[in-house]
Amino acid sequence: MSVRSFFLSVVLGLSWNSLPAADRPNILFILADDLAWSDLGCYGHPWHQAPNLDRLAMEGMRFTDAYAPAPICSASRASILTGKTTARLQFEFVTKEKPGRQVIEGEIAMQTPPFTLNLSLAEETMAEVLKESGYDTGFVGKWHLNQHHKRYLGWSPTHGPAKHGFETTIDTFGAHPYGWKGGEVTPVEEKDVFPRDELTERAVEFLQKDHDAPFFLMASLYYVHTPIKTQCPWLIDKYEHLVPAESPNRKNRVRYGAFIEMMDHYVGQLLEALDESGLNEETMVVFTSDNGGHPEYTANSPLRGSKWNLYEGGIRVPFLVRWPGRVKPESISNELVIGYDLKSTFAEVAGVEFEEMSDGISVVPAFEGRSLPDDRALIWHFPYYHPERGYKSAINDIGMDDFAVSKTRPQSAIRKGAFKLLSFPETESVELYDLKSDMGEQWDIHKNSAAAVELAGLLRESLGEMQARMPVAKNKKLR
Repeated sequence: MSVRSFFLSVVLGLSWNSLPAADRPNILFILADDLAWSDLGCYGHPWHQAPNLDRLAMEGMRFTDAYAPAPICSASRASILTGKTTARLQFEFVTKEKPGRQVIEGEIAMQTPPFTLNLSLAEETMAEVLKESGYDTGFVGKWHLNQHHKRYLGWSPTHGPAKHGFETTIDTFGAHPYGWKGGEVTPVEEKDVFPRDELTERAVEFLQKDHDAPFFLMASLYYVHTPIKTQCPWLIDKYEHLVPAESPNRKNRVRYGAFIEMMDHYVGQLLEALDESGLNEETMVVFTSDNGGHPEYTANSPLRGSKWNLYEGGIRVPFLVRWPGRVKPESISNELVIGYDLKSTFAEVAGVEFEEMSDGISVVPAFEGRSLPDDRALIWHFPYYHPERGYKSAINDIGMDDFAVSKTRPQSAIRKGAFKLLSFPETESVELYDLKSDMGEQWDIHKNSAAAVELAGLLRESLGEMQARMPVAKNKKLR
């Protein structure tokens, strides 16, 4: 609780959940799917057009060193909601239709942990914290945190968002191709006209309805996850002219550029709803992505790697915050933040203290231009192989802008300050990079490095304390 909030509650006799809206802002949390760190113009992309997100960056703060908690959807989302690392949650991969273990097409050296299918009801989510503090909570879009129910990505009646603190829940694919049911849809031929998106429309309804308390809405987008298709031929034509003729993988990048602009259009409708309702001044907007970009559709450079691995391209993501009166417009922060910080952050914004252990910290000081603790370490853990199908034919090494799926082997990582260490149990090896001088992770400097010894020990200690599930040699039993 802020000093002002405490003063008001004591002197004026107000409870914390009846404080003025300025002290307990609404929270709109927009989570994109598979959006790369380098995909937006405000992060330097030369031809993707996302004017609404660029506007959000101009009206607030852009983080340069923000991270997803995992390089893959379900694990990252579980970590974001609970404030715990994937290692501690023992939720490190995507949900499946049924229990089991990985079956890989190709030779592998290790056996991986069994699949985790559902986010445990014993875990306290950010929505539960905010709901208990008096917030009106809503969720719309992609959940991906329960065993597939009746259809791919279908919400479970026992483990869906309604069971994790969200009072209003709306399950829809919207205009995303997931909702096309395997067929094509009527093209939208008129230039600058986008198809209606039910996900966005229902989110707008939530934003604009009368609320008796501050609200928390999580708008969980399916964009820009595959399949990469659009109903707008005029948009494809636009990117045919924008994407340079010499660009590698050009056909996919044309379609992907169009997809990014579609996502941005729907984000713009959410921001416009706040404008029209006069809610801008009392609403904090946070936008980020659940992991890095898909290697077959986007160039993650200047970062190495992509979705599915722990090089920077798989986990460094866009992170934008607009909070009128608290976040300075057109500001840039180089502080280290990660998705599992958001639970603690939203709790502080709401003036709430919660007792359950969290691996994250509140990054409100960074929002206000102040420094975060410089001794904190960020942890990632991915004890699996990828891809499950096609592993044998995937390219062997993880490079930069491969435009192909590569073999991802079990790995963990830690970042502290400028240094980042990756650990590979298959080969019992490590790699160390100085991200200040080498953000593309091109020069492994672990040999004879005191930083490598320190970080390897800290990573080992942290994973032990978190009771992380580790892959084991095939001739050994998993614990």
